[in-house]
Amino acid sequence: MRLNEWQQSFERYLSGASSAANVALGASLIGGPTLNVRTGLAIYHNAYQARLQEVLRGDYSAVLNWLGDEEFERLAAAYIRQNPSVHYSLRWFGKGFEAFIRQHLVPEQSAPLAELAALEWAFTLAFDAPPGTPLSVQDMAELAPHDWPTLKVSPSPSLQWLECAFNSVALWRSAKEETPFPGSTGLNTPCVVVICRNELVCQYRSLEPEEANAIKGLFERDWNFAELCSELTVIYGEGAPLQAVTWLKQWIHDGWLQRGKS
Repeated sequence: MRLNEWQQSFERYLSGASSAANVALGASLIGGPTLNVRTGLAIYHNAYQARLQEVLRGDYSAVLNWLGDEEFERLAAAYIRQNPSVHYSLRWFGKGFEAFIRQHLVPEQSAPLAELAALEWAFTLAFDAPPGTPLSVQDMAELAPHDWPTLKVSPSPSLQWLECAFNSVALWRSAKEETPFPGSTGLNTPCVVVICRNELVCQYRSLEPEEANAIKGLFERDWNFAELCSELTVIYGEGAPLQAVTWLKQWIHDGWLQRGKS
């Protein structure tokens, strides 16, 4: 067996469901005086599978809190079988967990659970994102008056947002704060949750619909400041510019923004 063939065979063995190695792989190895090949491979296989389980438990502690140890372990084992690790860093192993939940479970079960998984993954992405160059209040103070109408901003690299149809934030908080599990319920009105890393701490905030629409307009529809004010006029009338500036100051304070292309 050539080296690359042996490596591929060993990789298939580690990512497989069974701890029993095929004959060719077992024959390519030599056991020791106190540990035979079969037992040694099984120990390695089980340790690798346990490490992948540990990664998912760390990334999705709120999902674990909801399901409990046994149910989570079964769900994670199914994910591991279907989605073997392909990246050199385990940091990316849980990337497809939300999509897997939606495919693996019936919609009534998958929708709230997958949303909670998406929320947890958003925190992971926010924490690991590069720092970027956030806007400061001083930057805005130095902006010339004629530059305000065409001002555009973009999200900081760590900013994530998620539209929640369920009480996922409450479920996440119950896991983090170790309080009684509140149970999953649908929201009367979906809410947008924004997550962003400020220095070394991930912070989150739920937005009212008007503020959520303003954020989406800036980031998804590429509004400049004048267009933002124009859209807000429908709701706030002559107070639209003041509201736009108030939000802008808050978003800068929270570290959500960096300068966009004009």
